[in-house]
Amino acid sequence: MLDDKNSFNYDNRNLSDVFKELQEIRNNPQAQATYAKQLKNAQKHKHKAKVSKVKRNSNVFASNFRTKDRTSTPKSNDLKLSHILTGCGILVVSMALFFPKDLAFTESYASTETSQEVEAYELNRHRLNMQSIISENAGMDRVKEQATEERDVEFETTYTDNATLPKGEEVVTQEGVLGKDQVTVVKTYENGNFVEETILARTNLVAPTPKLISRGTSEFLAKHQVHIGDTMYLVKDDKLKSESSDTSTDVAEVKESIDIKLLELPSEEWAKVSFDGVEGYIKTSNLTSPTTTPNIVEKNRIQRILLKVNIGMELNKSSGLTLNDYKTIFTNLPNDTNKIFQNNYQVFYNMEKKYNINGIFLASIAIHESAWGSSNIAKDKNNLFGYGAYDETPYESSMSFDSYEEGIETVAKSLVKYYLNPAGTKIYDGETAEGWYYNGPTVEGVNTRYASDEDWHKKVYSYMEMLYNRLDS
Repeated sequence: MLDDKNSFNYDNRNLSDVFKELQEIRNNPQAQATYAKQLKNAQKHKHKAKVSKVKRNSNVFASNFRTKDRTSTPKSNDLKLSHILTGCGILVVSMALFFPKDLAFTESYASTETSQEVEAYELNRHRLNMQSIISENAGMDRVKEQATEERDVEFETTYTDNATLPKGEEVVTQEGVLGKDQVTVVKTYENGNFVEETILARTNLVAPTPKLISRGTSEFLAKHQVHIGDTMYLVKDDKLKSESSDTSTDVAEVKESIDIKLLELPSEEWAKVSFDGVEGYIKTSNLTSPTTTPNIVEKNRIQRILLKVNIGMELNKSSGLTLNDYKTIFTNLPNDTNKIFQNNYQVFYNMEKKYNINGIFLASIAIHESAWGSSNIAKDKNNLFGYGAYDETPYESSMSFDSYEEGIETVAKSLVKYYLNPAGTKIYDGETAEGWYYNGPTVEGVNTRYASDEDWHKKVYSYMEMLYNRLDS
């Protein structure tokens, strides 16, 4: 126990008191500091006491030696039992302060005269098993070996911006190839398992080939999802220029919906294109694609058909129109009051397919000759063409048919055999054309021998033009 003068009292202390004092100091940091200070003072005091005692003993010994009093015996049992117990307590307390808790005693008990319990001390759960560690390391098989081998060398990947590719699209222009290195290494194994290696030397045998990727940057191409060489279409009438400039000369005129081939993209504003073999430059803002304009392909088909419509067009060929096109053309014609042509649009289409004659030309003759089916010959004889009539007696001399279809087919066969094809041309049903009245496969050529009116071909063509234009309405 500590006295009031901050010094250790070595008397009247037993082991139980020491352990209790130890418990208090361990649970109180401030007490630990105080104890350390007191311990230091006590050690100084004890050292002085020992020095004094040694001096006293030396004096006694010297006195006895001088007197040669060999009969006297030295004083024994100078240390009392209490001093021994106190010293042990100090040792235990010192160990508790200056060693970690994990190295504390497992469990200690002291019996006192009053039978007080001594508290249990912590169990060291992290003790090192030195024997196990030595055994494990003694049994470890660590081997090193030197080897020379070839190893792959990774290639690099290089990206290059490309303004002629859609933005975000990548094209591999060169595949990468692995290289080869010769490597000398020292490999370390423990118990047969690879642990590490040290490279001693490296020699390149084959250099790797880099992978080259072209990365698109064109927003125009990305927007329309097209590439150089693809087909694009005009959103309005425009003119091809000789250079990528508004002030350059005109090269050709291109109609709305017409297709062009994309050749180059010098900038995001101008494109070099080809229109029916004619090359020039056009503004990219006037171009579109099926992605951005889904119906543009159908419009282009119609526009391509209309581009071929002219007074000199060949009539011994198919018009390229579909059955649905014929329906569109002949439905709800303003002057077809009796619906004769609307009801027979498929007949004109069939004649075109069967006899290789332009069906719109055939219908235009019928419209002109019958005044939209209102003539007496048309109404009474189902003859829309006045076929067989002579100028002197047109009604009497004209032929009669059982139906409009029969009359239409008769005239179609006659035009193919005698007017539209030169003699010897293979036509329908294995026959050949006679060509008696052939003067060219145009409406003007047919006019020469078919009608006495010299302007007949112009009047018929005006109806043809009107019917064709209904596709674009």
